[in-house]
Amino acid sequence: MIRPYQAFSDHLLLAVRLTPNGGRDQIDGVELDADGKAHLKARVSVPPEKGKANKALTALIAKRLGIAKSSVSLVSGDTSRKKILRIDADPEDVIKKLDALSGS
Repeated sequence: MIRPYQAFSDHLLLAVRLTPNGGRDQIDGVELDADGKAHLKARVSVPPEKGKANKALTALIAKRLGIAKSSVSLVSGDTSRKKILRIDADPEDVIKKLDALSGS
């Protein structure tokens, strides 16, 4: 099973490939990139300007995981399609929800 995240004792790092201007806010499952690294595919309806797409992404992930928006933060990839998000929540709980979202 491919997993787009790394779990730690109090948080999780999630690799995401974001498509801005994607028509709607949606999670599209997990895929491997050319290097064989897994990432969650997500799309948001807003354009990638002034951080709007990043804000929409963190809100989408928080909503789908049922956690506070403040628990999801962008660690890297501010202007890139590939991003790393930090999720400050119980890793076991988040993993279950992520696996359900990604169809793993």
